[in-house]
Amino acid sequence: MAFGRLERREAPKPMGEINMTPLIDVMLVLLVIFMITAPLMSSSLRLDLPRSEAATPSEAPAFIGVTMLADGSLYVDDDRVEIGLFQSRMKILATAQPGLEVQLRADKSVSYGQVAQLIGWIQAAGLSRIAFVAEAPAAPR
Repeated sequence: MAFGRLERREAPKPMGEINMTPLIDVMLVLLVIFMITAPLMSSSLRLDLPRSEAATPSEAPAFIGVTMLADGSLYVDDDRVEIGLFQSRMKILATAQPGLEVQLRADKSVSYGQVAQLIGWIQAAGLSRIAFVAEAPAAPR
């Protein structure tokens, strides 16, 4: 009597390679997302900055932006801050990073007295590096 023998095949070997196509697809999608959102992350406050020949960006490694709008409201980076909180926040930043540069943006309709008072608060907190941000004048035609 002849019995049939069940053939036993070897178990499939585990795949030792990584399929790179999905990883590349995800990476390209993330790249496109960052390329689209990066320009939108710039300052969203509307200011009418004064024009100056010396308006060139500084290359400070660590800085914080302080903005004063025409109505007198203060912003630290993009966060609105009340005057009392502004002074305490500047003191905290000065103790954490003594060499921090403050990039001051003030609307050109803000009076000199308000800007001088703001500079006094910043210096009283212990920050001495203050940069004034202005727009470059339009090129002559």
